[in-house]
Amino acid sequence: MAGSVQFTRTEPGDRYDVFHTDCPARDVVDHVTSRWGIWVLISLRSNDLRFYELRESIRGISEKMLAQTLRALVEDGLVWRKVEPTTPPQVTYGLTEFGRDIGEPLTDLFDRITRRLSPDGR
Repeated sequence: MAGSVQFTRTEPGDRYDVFHTDCPARDVVDHVTSRWGIWVLISLRSNDLRFYELRESIRGISEKMLAQTLRALVEDGLVWRKVEPTTPPQVTYGLTEFGRDIGEPLTDLFDRITRRLSPDGR
């Protein structure tokens, strides 16, 4: 997983070249559009969730993949993580402002797709 990405620009109007393999924004795009990244962002759109609540809300994801996906999204600044020092520790996740901003069009896309599907899923 890549380290934390800083989104600073040297001059107003400059853009990242996401088609270049070394572009830092490309890692964020890869994490958001990964198999599980989009589902994590959509699951967190309404509520902050604990790890196991999040796992239950995303059918088919393993603990390992959820942990890896959350780690990447936290490093990218899309998701925050809060650990409460209890036994066992309670870990809660939620969307940062950046995560909400990125999640909004994903939610719109998801809603558009589900509205267009017939009840049998076709």
